[in-house]
Amino acid sequence: MGQLIKLQDYVSRYEQDIFLYPSRFVRLKTQQWDKLKNAWENGEIPLEREEEPLVPEWYEEEKEPFFNRIKGFLKREKEVEKEVLEEQETPASSFSFTPTLAIQPDTLDDLKRSFLEQLFTFQLKWASTTLAEQSFVSKSYYHNERLKYFLQRFPDTVLVLFHPIFLLKTAPVEVEIILITPTDVWCITFLEEEERAVFVGSNDHFWIKRNQEQEHKVLNPLLALNRTEKVTKNILGRYGIELPIHKVVLTRNGYIDYPSAPYDTKFIERRNYEKWFQTMRTQRSPLKHIQLKAAQALLNYCQTTSVRRPEWEIESEQE
Repeated sequence: MGQLIKLQDYVSRYEQDIFLYPSRFVRLKTQQWDKLKNAWENGEIPLEREEEPLVPEWYEEEKEPFFNRIKGFLKREKEVEKEVLEEQETPASSFSFTPTLAIQPDTLDDLKRSFLEQLFTFQLKWASTTLAEQSFVSKSYYHNERLKYFLQRFPDTVLVLFHPIFLLKTAPVEVEIILITPTDVWCITFLEEEERAVFVGSNDHFWIKRNQEQEHKVLNPLLALNRTEKVTKNILGRYGIELPIHKVVLTRNGYIDYPSAPYDTKFIERRNYEKWFQTMRTQRSPLKHIQLKAAQALLNYCQTTSVRRPEWEIESEQE
């Protein structure tokens, strides 16, 4: 399951400590899945339970009285969560949620799908809140197929920035999707419409989309993709980070016809999609230091729009 380290301009816990959260996510997700799988195999999954928040044990501060949770931490709020995590890290630490299931899953695949759906919901919450700050996530992201695609079908070691907004010379710039793997950086733009549509590429501002003897213009996807690569390359260059950067135009259900396509761009379409996808899925490299440095560099330039959580405002007023 890919890790969502930045969603648009929402606040993210990964911004606080990129060297802590990725490995912890991998470990805790694995622990929780093993726990759920064992319960299913032994017929011990509780059914028709009252819905509980899909949150890890360290996130339980939301259920406790405010003064017991964060008393004394206000002046160093940026370090609060890291300390809470370190204090609570035990062999039993896990995502600590009880799946709400109406019926016992018939197969392991059904169980896995339920697990991933609930974990996806949790990731969105984690990618829009910290202990002290919160952003307001558009409900559309909970049903965003492309976001689910990267978070549910890619390895845990893939770090995802989903349409992040960068602040460059005080001007906000929204870019396409960026994946940071242990060995590469992928800038990806989607070009998907009807099933089996054919996109005719060119150097013009618009491409032609053909389908069932009809055609119309679509914006050249390379415009946004090249902007994404340029921003990414410039930021990583400022930190002296050298990782291969790939540009991808992705259409899983259509075709791309572009005889004079630029050599530095990969066009992944119906005919070669499965090979590319399996290559991405089967990467076995663990998280790497240079990967996390690249993620930190990009996060440093990301715009964040958030507000203080109500509990912090109450605490400030009562001091």
